[in-house]
Amino acid sequence: MDLPAGDFSAWMTDVQAAIRGQGESDVPCDSCTACCTASQFIHIGPDETDTLAHIPAGMLFPAPRLPLGHVVMGYNERGHCPMLVEGVCSIYAHRPRTCRTYDCRVFPAAGITADDDKPRIAERASRWTFSYPSDGDRTQHDAVRASAMYLGEHHDAFPDANIPANATQLAIAAIEAHGAFLAHDGRTGRTTVVVPEPVAVRVALSRRD
Repeated sequence: MDLPAGDFSAWMTDVQAAIRGQGESDVPCDSCTACCTASQFIHIGPDETDTLAHIPAGMLFPAPRLPLGHVVMGYNERGHCPMLVEGVCSIYAHRPRTCRTYDCRVFPAAGITADDDKPRIAERASRWTFSYPSDGDRTQHDAVRASAMYLGEHHDAFPDANIPANATQLAIAAIEAHGAFLAHDGRTGRTTVVVPEPVAVRVALSRRD
């Protein structure tokens, strides 16, 4: 059964704010716990003091390649988040920023599938269906998908941009860089999807830092 993902442009505004750390993702999860049962390591920053106070220290480990104070929370033998109790997040009001900003709708937005080891997330994501109240919504969605395809095919062309190989981060990078794939025609007033010069993509990617 399809799941309504919302108007595309409105969703993009929200997800971009979440990516920038200026908001949270409002995902209509209902009873879905796919992301909580997908053997994921959850990053927690040193500034997340409230979250850290609600997770036993024994469940936290230093985050690889990140400064001191950054930690990750692992998963149990079933691949479940240890904070998931009887199918419900036991620290929902205090959950990590990673959980607050995660949104599996990034996959259908970018036209890519979750990694092979995340089948439940892939199944859930495949059911999301965006709506397009205007031509601009559809054009913007086309630009995100064009961005994802371009980044996937030209991964080696941007060695300094740190384009990730995993599906989640690739989808996020595509969202962040999609503006380079849009061109506005001042004469007609129309915005269309274009194939940008590599330098434009590089500039768009650099804004992530």
